Amino acid sequence: MERLDHFMARAAAAYYAKGEGIGRDFTTAPEMSQAFGECLGLWAAVTWQSMGAPARIILAELGPGRGTLMADALRAIDQMMPAFAQALELHLVETSPALRAAQADKLPGRVTAWHADAVSLPDGPAILIANEFFDALPIRQFIRREVWRERFVADGSFVEQPSNHDEPAPEGSIREISEPALATAAGLGQRLTQQGGALLILDYGPAESGFGDTLQALHGNAPCDPLATPGEADITAHVDFAALARASGAAAHSPLPMGLFLQRLGLIARSAMLAQAAPAQAGAILAAAQRLVAPEGMGRLFKAMVLAHPDLSTPAGFEA
Repeated sequence: MERLDHFMARAAAAYYAKGEGIGRDFTTAPEMSQAFGECLGLWAAVTWQSMGAPARIILAELGPGRGTLMADALRAIDQMMPAFAQALELHLVETSPALRAAQADKLPGRVTAWHADAVSLPDGPAILIANEFFDALPIRQFIRREVWRERFVADGSFVEQPSNHDEPAPEGSIREISEPALATAAGLGQRLTQQGGALLILDYGPAESGFGDTLQALHGNAPCDPLATPGEADITAHVDFAALARASGAAAHSPLPMGLFLQRLGLIARSAMLAQAAPAQAGAILAAAQRLVAPEGMGRLFKAMVLAHPDLSTPAGFEA
């Protein structure tokens, strides 16, 4: 028997070590549309300018997958903001050897260093991007049964154990807490407040904290039992954006629907340009863009939030 977060950590380490899930089990936004990464690259460039265009800046991605987002981002940066391209030093936070190899192939000669965690990133002002990173971090689950109990996993099923968790809640309520996510937000928030910069988080979950069981798993692009085959499926949970903002201690630019954020960055216009340049793929390009921004697609469930130095001006896309 093991605590749920320990089970998730073990399962995720085994799963991502293989580096085979993207495309087979799930598809991320940068794999759908090159405009996604291009827009985020130019967002980073504008953020760099708002920081006073420091001569050296860390550009880092947390959980960069196969490197697709950053490849698209750097192509846009090279073309549209060469001064930023000269100033940036690219760092990737990745633990999977297989995915590091894929990133090296996608980003030849561009990666300064890989890191096992965000804590080991070098000092200095930084712009960080975390796309579908926090949802994969382990959670603990507590369930109210007159008193609070914690969920453990044994033989593919939940087992409830006594807990000292305490908060008012109706019977049957489930509280999820991701201690690694909160620790990461706290560490990065302190770094950004002291050294300058911003962290852009793109992930799925509610804008406000709440109760509920959001643990889920995907295999073969279909839902499956998250406890059944550890290491064979992508196990995730909704991100608690409000809790991350509180833990960070940094200036938090409130979560807004990702679709609205991407539209403000010009993703639809950029996709239309790409469609015009490639008529044979136009339908697929425009359909992918709509999936990213439409409320019934990823546009509403997914959120965008920025944690930043308190003196940084309102980030692009977050204007009222």
